[in-house]
Amino acid sequence: MWRFYLTVSRWVLRVASIVFLLSVIDANAEDPPNILLIVSDDQAWTDFGFMGHEVIETPHLDKLASQSATFINGYVPTSLCRASLATILTGQYAHQHKICNNDPPEGVDREKMLPFLQNTETLPRLLQQKGYKSFQTGKFWEGHYSNGGFTHGMTTKGRHGEEGLTIGREGLQPIYNFIEKDRGDSPFFVWYAPFLPHNPHNPPEKYLKKYAVEGRNLKLAKYWAMCEWFDNTCGELLDYLDENNLSENTIVAFVVDNGWIQETGDTKTTRGWFAPKSKLSPYDGGLRTPIMIKWPGRIQPKQYKDLVSSIDLMPTLLSAVGMEAPANRPGINLLSKVQEEKPIERDTLYGELFYHDGRNLQDPASSLTHLWMRQGDWKIIESVGEIPSYELYDLASDPHEEKDLSTTNPEKVAAMSQKLSQWSDWQ
Repeated sequence: MWRFYLTVSRWVLRVASIVFLLSVIDANAEDPPNILLIVSDDQAWTDFGFMGHEVIETPHLDKLASQSATFINGYVPTSLCRASLATILTGQYAHQHKICNNDPPEGVDREKMLPFLQNTETLPRLLQQKGYKSFQTGKFWEGHYSNGGFTHGMTTKGRHGEEGLTIGREGLQPIYNFIEKDRGDSPFFVWYAPFLPHNPHNPPEKYLKKYAVEGRNLKLAKYWAMCEWFDNTCGELLDYLDENNLSENTIVAFVVDNGWIQETGDTKTTRGWFAPKSKLSPYDGGLRTPIMIKWPGRIQPKQYKDLVSSIDLMPTLLSAVGMEAPANRPGINLLSKVQEEKPIERDTLYGELFYHDGRNLQDPASSLTHLWMRQGDWKIIESVGEIPSYELYDLASDPHEEKDLSTTNPEKVAAMSQKLSQWSDWQ
């Protein structure tokens, strides 16, 4: 009899062990993924190795692209940093979240702009509902990091991001401290938006020496060196995830806030040392960006040509943690495309441009300068006014928008402008 009881006891122990192991495996499978969002600052869509640049070296971002769902036809709706960053955080167009300008109207206190983000369901604020701790670094225009819903952060005041702007340029230790100490056992969301390759273009000598060759404009060499410096900081951060066994359960997303084409003349032709068809413009030099999403084991690396936008980041990342985007978010969940191989049912993207300084904070239309729409390979740009004017480009044959085809394609202009007008009925 004792042998019978011994045999039964052994089987009970085996079954209990199996149940315990299965519960551990199931628990691990259900662990919510960490999220790292990398936001480049003032970098053209062309200025990466994986996007075909023949000189700039970005080996770390090239590697990330090879491990990601990489959308080469990504866009931001607005080519101005504050408005663009607010769109990434809210999943809304600028006319919806009302952070359309870098600065308020003359004589209006900057504090008047802060409630727009304070009173909105932002990505970090929503992730808190799932137990996430979040950390803001780098560019953040909205005062204290808590105004954006972050639980932790570097910026507590200022215009661009003040204290947070040291990240990347002076190392990444604040991020490491947050992950290792401040977030405890919670899943994390890290906003890495360094002031790179943004002005001032003052790269370390080791990068500048590589690009400052005879016959090349020094301004251009400095900007290209800044692109590689930024890439190196991304590599350090991604290596840290690998070394600390965090990569397998961390989603890494990448986007650029707006483009930049380096001005190389002796005088400025825009507000800064950037060319007219880049930052603050309705052209792809200011709007287009690669968008990447890496999620090991859940997303197969592949390059996509679908039209996607930074408004898609919020619904995509929320979907990954089992949440839906709030109402009035026009973006789509890209995971359904990359995980289930479903086509993105979208052939058109829209966007809008505003003055750098606002006119009326409560009325986005008061500072609207341009509307734009890309449909397939065709792009239309409307200069807003009592009598609007239009430009039309075939991006398949003219990716840098050098030949305006509006006068030779009046029917296409009419059709596309009507569709653009329907989208912009918020005016």
